[in-house]
Amino acid sequence: MKKIEAVIKPFKLDEVREALSEVGITGLTVSEVKGFGRQKGHTELYRGAEYVVDFLPKIKIEIVVGEDVVEQAIEAIIKAARTGKIGDGKIFVTAVEQVVRIRTGELNEDAI
Repeated sequence: MKKIEAVIKPFKLDEVREALSEVGITGLTVSEVKGFGRQKGHTELYRGAEYVVDFLPKIKIEIVVGEDVVEQAIEAIIKAARTGKIGDGKIFVTAVEQVVRIRTGELNEDAI
């Protein structure tokens, strides 16, 4: 099993969710996060004063999938989230040792 974490632009959330649904992903966790990478934030003007926005709003999606679905899920995220501009985000894939469904006690593949 693998955990896929994707940090994307907020307006791409619905497209990514739909793309993941099409490849059979039935559950995901979404968090509103802030951060920056190469984008380095930007400056804005408010009431005549210029100020720097260091941390930009992003969405973090977390899913746990079986080994057989990892590449399909990654491709779906890339296809749906890409705008071709700086700040499109990143995808992180890590191994998951164990999953337990609290309600039923199901383990691993049965729990996801």
